Amino acid sequence: MPRSVRPSPLPRAFFARPSPVVARELLGCWLCRRLGHRTLRVRVVETEAYLGAGDPASHAFRGRTERNAPMFGIAGVAYVYLIYGMHHCFNVVTGADRDPQAVLLRGAAGSGVEASLRLRGPALLCRALAIDLSCNGIDLCGPGRGLIWFEGPQSPPVQVLTTARVGVRDQSPMRFAVPDGGEGPVPGIQRERAPKGSLID
Repeated sequence: MPRSVRPSPLPRAFFARPSPVVARELLGCWLCRRLGHRTLRVRVVETEAYLGAGDPASHAFRGRTERNAPMFGIAGVAYVYLIYGMHHCFNVVTGADRDPQAVLLRGAAGSGVEASLRLRGPALLCRALAIDLSCNGIDLCGPGRGLIWFEGPQSPPVQVLTTARVGVRDQSPMRFAVPDGGEGPVPGIQRERAPKGSLID
């Protein structure tokens, strides 16, 4: 992706909307991660929406805790947590202030020389982008200052797959995906290892 045509960073107003809307519209956007003097960029291809305090599948369902505190703040903040004591999951807080909605980032695709890269699953995405608990609570709406931010897509995906969320009892259609990164048929459930080397475009 040429640097001369870099898209605009997503403002806080983009995230201050209901989580299903944000989850769908994040597809095709660029997730940017600053690591020292490098900036890694991958295209979002899979998300899940969580509705907040009334959603039994949400971490906010039982109220505010030290762990889920970022969800009860302003939109556009990172909520990162550890599962099974070894895997990280990266979410962006959405909705109105103190309405603990969030979108889980489940998959991304590489750009430039890494265009064939597919990060299927939230743990692999976090591992490839070095996202861990040190990123919890950071502001995602501070491009040029922050460690992680989002940039708008050059064009929205043509096709979006909508299904039930993964691993929860509620079968509401709140998982959104770009089939095979938008370049082919809908793939089966597949987990791929992040390749060695940089994801820099």
